[in-house]
Amino acid sequence: MNKTRLEAFSDGVLAIIITIMVLELKVPEGMDFDALKPLFPKFFSYILSFIYVGIYWNNHHHMMHTVKQVTGGILWANLHLLFWLSLIPFVTAWIGENNFASFPMTMYGVILLMSAIAYFILQSQILKKHGPNSVLSKAIGSDLKGKISPILYIIGIICANFNPLISGLMYIAVALM
Repeated sequence: MNKTRLEAFSDGVLAIIITIMVLELKVPEGMDFDALKPLFPKFFSYILSFIYVGIYWNNHHHMMHTVKQVTGGILWANLHLLFWLSLIPFVTAWIGENNFASFPMTMYGVILLMSAIAYFILQSQILKKHGPNSVLSKAIGSDLKGKISPILYIIGIICANFNPLISGLMYIAVALM
């Protein structure tokens, strides 16, 4: 299969994910700054999730430039990634609607962790096909961020049970890396 089809499909799914997230932002009832205050949690959750989807889109784009041939394993791994990313609008709305409460923040972290694992699986499938001397293999290097991110997600998931603020800071830290 040609990789352009996989890229186009993935870009379309990611565009829909962002569209769904922005549609969750409702117009305020009033016409002053006070009318915006109740929307802050939703807006902040949208910003964080938009950044995450943007990071995945950017990384996916660069990774696909290294792909010469797509296998069935790569297709299924890509769908696996898109599945987890497609849940981001749900958990984004959930944490925004519930002011970053413990359980929604836990589930937000679970979705981020599963997305990271799915990305790693996709990357592994591409490396399996293209080998240890491939462009992707050289670009990844030691992949320190890829090793630290899941640990920070797990810390965030655990912290969400007793302090959702720390949980949120863990998720922000990963995005900043």
